[in-house]
Amino acid sequence: QAKYLAQIILVGAQVVGRAFMRALRQEFAASRAAADARGRSERPQSAAASRIIGISLQEAQQILNVSTLNPEEIQKNYEHLFKVNDKSVGGSFYLQSKVVRAKERLDEELRIQAKDEKEKGWKAET
Repeated sequence: QAKYLAQIILVGAQVVGRAFMRALRQEFAASRAAADARGRSERPQSAAASRIIGISLQEAQQILNVSTLNPEEIQKNYEHLFKVNDKSVGGSFYLQSKVVRAKERLDEELRIQAKDEKEKGWKAET
């Protein structure tokens, strides 16, 4: 009796393990496809900045609640969100760090755009 029970448990564990691994592979493939799609929708430099900073341009805009890359609006929203999420006033350090990363990502995007504009200006002159 115990031998059959052990075999049933072993077979059941193998089935569950295989199903778990299959689900894990599918999730990994879906995650990679989503990341690739995000990368294709952004310019190469912008996609690289998203990978380095760890936050996409869209996510950064959502966090700082900006729809356009207006430096003044970005700075204003950043300062407000940074202050209200300060730990000394009962805020969340995690949220405050997300705000900082979002600001870094948007600043990098502004730098990329300024560089592109400068390069276009040089090409127009030649």
